[in-house]
Amino acid sequence: MPPRRSAILPPDVRVRRATRADLAALIALENRVFRADRMSARQWRRHLENPGAEILVAARGGDIVGAAVLFFHRSHRIARLYSIAVSADARGKGLGERLLAAAERAACRRGSTRLRLEVRADNAAAQQIYARRSYRLFGSRPGYYEDGRDALRYEKALVRSGRDAPHGR
Repeated sequence: MPPRRSAILPPDVRVRRATRADLAALIALENRVFRADRMSARQWRRHLENPGAEILVAARGGDIVGAAVLFFHRSHRIARLYSIAVSADARGKGLGERLLAAAERAACRRGSTRLRLEVRADNAAAQQIYARRSYRLFGSRPGYYEDGRDALRYEKALVRSGRDAPHGR
């Protein structure tokens, strides 16, 4: 059965690297999506300027409807997906998975061989996306989040091929 029309990501959503001009929209998205563990304006500015970070945004027209934050470390080839945020009106349409795929490609372009992340233990929707994209659960962090919730740790091996399209192993 084909997916419902409302469950399809609109074709006018474009994933691109964030710029300083996106700062206000990134802060607004963060404040709409997360109740706790929010990044401050100062943190966003620092990450936008940091060569060891990459912020991707999903833009629909002039609006930022999603974002992904990645960190890279010089001493190893494991990238960290710090955050994925999707606005309420764009959820359930594949945008989170599209941002995740873009994050994997960005990590491959930078020479990373693995991508790691933490996700709230009570965020079943995100866990399903990670499972579909071949992430494996490898640990947990009790009380990791500001509200005391636990985090589950996931990892995926990245393999460069073609246009840096990662494939799970």
